[in-house]
Amino acid sequence: MAMKTEILTLLRESGDYISGQELCNRFGVSRTAVWKVMKQLKEEGYIIEAVQNKGYRMTENPDVFSTSELKSRIRNRWAGRELYFYGETGSTNTDAKRLGEEGASHGTVVAADMQTAGRGRRGRTWESPAGRDIYFTILLRPEFAPDKAAGLTLVMALAVALAVEDKCGVEAGIKWPNDVVVNGKKICGILTEMTVETDYIQHVVTGVGINVNMDSIPEEIRESATSLFLESGKKTARAELLQAVLERFEEYYGKYAADLGMDSMLEEYNAHLVNRNRQVRVLDPKGEWEGVAKGINASGELLVENSAGRTVEVYAGEVSVRGLYGYV
Repeated sequence: MAMKTEILTLLRESGDYISGQELCNRFGVSRTAVWKVMKQLKEEGYIIEAVQNKGYRMTENPDVFSTSELKSRIRNRWAGRELYFYGETGSTNTDAKRLGEEGASHGTVVAADMQTAGRGRRGRTWESPAGRDIYFTILLRPEFAPDKAAGLTLVMALAVALAVEDKCGVEAGIKWPNDVVVNGKKICGILTEMTVETDYIQHVVTGVGINVNMDSIPEEIRESATSLFLESGKKTARAELLQAVLERFEEYYGKYAADLGMDSMLEEYNAHLVNRNRQVRVLDPKGEWEGVAKGINASGELLVENSAGRTVEVYAGEVSVRGLYGYV
């Protein structure tokens, strides 16, 4: 871990003054070197107080989204231990796929402050302004069969919903299969893409976009989208939220890989499912139909009861589901 990252961690976790001499001794550097790091951190937006004979103290934790900030927060066994951060990039999924081809390890994360070519499910573009939101992709090298990869979108949706509830104090729901919603509007979209060699997965990338601190939503999507700031009235430190998502994803990915399904998460997932017991329209290429969503099964399929009273298992790769009366 770089000295700047370690100093950042120490300042955040001590909550009190840390003497310059202590930092010099710890890193084997001069006082000037420590002062330079503090100057850099202030320029990045951290509020650091320097008091003679006491040392340095971080007085508040602003929303800084950077390599040092992210690396100073990652505490997981594998999710995000290898991390790439870009101020601006085309698409974090594209970056992660390239890293996958180059041999990057399971759990590598690509995060960006801004995307210029972000994509949603079915090729839709995704609004990606700078300085407000979270865009990240995690690279995975699963040892299970390709037909299980679609479930990773569901695992990530649950991880995001739980992290949002914990860190932002709002109730989050899941719109099957790949959106997280707050108060009936989308705050997060997820896109999983897979690279397969004959009958095994070479790698999977799961990309996530979370509307965090946006203070206004473009008019054309205002009916269906919102941000955590607009719903909670509070700004969220994005790096802290990203770590919370990765921590939960690592835990639930372990359960998914062990069960080869959603078995151990069914109750929790269905409790967050906003489509549950709602009328939905299934947009199947073979013909649209309507029914009532009952929850998911262990394979991650949505169980929808049709007008004849028969329960149909709907697979996310084939269809979309829309609420009859609005977005959810």
